[in-house]
Amino acid sequence: MKKVLVFIMVGILASGIVFAGGQGDSEADGPLTLTLGHGAAPSNPRHTVAVQMAEWIDKESEGTLKVEVIPSETLGNDRQMAEAVSMGTLDLSINSQGPVATYNEKMSAIGMPFLFEKPENAYSVLDGDIGKELAEPLIDQGIRVLSYWDNGFRHITNNVRPVQNPEDLKGLKIRTPEDEITLAIFRTLGANPAPLAFGELYLALQQGVFDGQENPVTNIYFSNIHEVQKFLSLSNHKYEMCPLIVSESVWKTLSDDHKSILSEAALRFAKVHRQENNKLQNELLEEVKASGVAVNNADVPALRKATAAVYDQFRPKFGSDFIDRLVKAASGK
Repeated sequence: MKKVLVFIMVGILASGIVFAGGQGDSEADGPLTLTLGHGAAPSNPRHTVAVQMAEWIDKESEGTLKVEVIPSETLGNDRQMAEAVSMGTLDLSINSQGPVATYNEKMSAIGMPFLFEKPENAYSVLDGDIGKELAEPLIDQGIRVLSYWDNGFRHITNNVRPVQNPEDLKGLKIRTPEDEITLAIFRTLGANPAPLAFGELYLALQQGVFDGQENPVTNIYFSNIHEVQKFLSLSNHKYEMCPLIVSESVWKTLSDDHKSILSEAALRFAKVHRQENNKLQNELLEEVKASGVAVNNADVPALRKATAAVYDQFRPKFGSDFIDRLVKAASGK
């Protein structure tokens, strides 16, 4: 039996398997490396800015704290990565709003239809008291929110027709993230929405499993969705953030210095990511047009009116007081 156990341990070490989380934080053991997973493509600002953040952390910590950034759902889809962070088997993730909201359903309220007029209103809400209120309950479930990165305003693509009015969505099969508010928005508009992991989206659209999908322009472009879609309708139907989360069990093992560096990095590069995302929107939109995709401006007032019932649908779930405070904060008043 002892010989068998020795062979098993040797095999594990030889295979290079690394177990994330619970590594401790002693400089005597050499540099501490944390693993950060996310679902975006390597060319997406979510990845490029995360790499910049990792370089900054390495420099600020004088090489004692390193972050390895793994893109493209290599470590699992967003739901799986959020679960891994909660369990302490993944250190960090720049995740999606929907999966993280399963740990606090109020977090998904950030995606209520047409809640924000401009990105700055969303940032003000997320960086203020409501953002803290949304993050606090996650700690007891093994997740600490370090900052809110930007996913941006979402738009609709499909292969059937341009979406101008609510009637244009009737009957279209639309892929959405695993987020009940997004599903409610498109059901209210008469579409047939269904969730699917983002990593499977390109192939599903290419094979005609879905007529269309909805995403920010950056995701549409950097994941090549425009290659398999004919129409892009600028709807701004909802805003979503990307929480940068760390495993609470891993957080507790970090030294105060490393906690301080990681916290500052998360906030600093959330701002960088927001700026980069916003700067790229118009540039990428021109690239999408040049690829042959027909781009139109949807009738936002008509879509807003048609989705007003979604607020009433979720008031019992989130509480009218919270919805009213959120709407007021989002208006900037």
